[in-house]
Amino acid sequence: MNAQSQKIVIASRESALAMWQAKHIQARLQALYPDTLVEILGMTTTGDQILDSPLARIGGKGLFVKELEQALADGRADLAVHSMKDVPMNLPEGFAMAAVGEREDARDAFVSNQFKSLDNLPDGSIVGTSSLRRQSQLQARFPHLKIESLRGNLQTRLRKLDEGQYAAIILAAAGLIRLGLESRIQEYIATTDSIPAVGQGALGIEINAARTDMLAILAPLNHAPTAACVEAERGMSRALAGSCTVPLGAYAECHGDEIEMTGFVASIDGKKMVKEKVRGSTKQAEKLGQLLAEKLVALGANEILASLETH
Repeated sequence: MNAQSQKIVIASRESALAMWQAKHIQARLQALYPDTLVEILGMTTTGDQILDSPLARIGGKGLFVKELEQALADGRADLAVHSMKDVPMNLPEGFAMAAVGEREDARDAFVSNQFKSLDNLPDGSIVGTSSLRRQSQLQARFPHLKIESLRGNLQTRLRKLDEGQYAAIILAAAGLIRLGLESRIQEYIATTDSIPAVGQGALGIEINAARTDMLAILAPLNHAPTAACVEAERGMSRALAGSCTVPLGAYAECHGDEIEMTGFVASIDGKKMVKEKVRGSTKQAEKLGQLLAEKLVALGANEILASLETH
């Protein structure tokens, strides 16, 4: 291991959650390589700057990743830490995912100052979410609720709730747990009721593909079961050309050397939805995702996706 004498630089967004994630990886690396200096390079991304439009409209998830990749490309950073749900399904040429960390709680969380659960919300209540995936599933279950766009980092979203702009907001439980804000969660929404985003709750570590030296350094951070589950989920989304402009989700769980995965595709209003399950070997994770995509297509996923493109 030749990292003992060198420095490792981690590129990260500057939001509180992104910095928590970067510091978490920094601490893990520091423990593994005590003689190495591990630093964080904080950056503001386009996705952090444009806050007045829904993500789907301004170019999707890659907006949170591009600047970090630039730092990897020009050698200012050795690795970048991402929420896997923010990583586009196809990495640009020249980049590689070196490790996927163990998954935190993948569920969506119901956050409200007045109500204990989604079931308690009166007709016409305004629920905030930036995700078409959450919106479609909420509208399918609760057509009487009003869903409005909610952008900004975690603290901004909570502040908007506290100011009374929303009766409730839906967030990823993982972010709240990581920032010690678990007490804000009124209800964890079952993965059967709100199928999570692809990769939700998992951290990915990206490198410049030419930096093969980093693979061995980062190998101890890879959590094989999480990596297999995320690979399966991304396989499904990739096969369906998923992005945050499309209401789809997938959730895989490992049981020994088997993966069980549920996926769905829906119209934004939740009136059309197809859902299916598959089970198979962790060694065939990507193929399992493709199989699930094929099953969803057989149920009519392509028609739903085609109708979204005309909007």
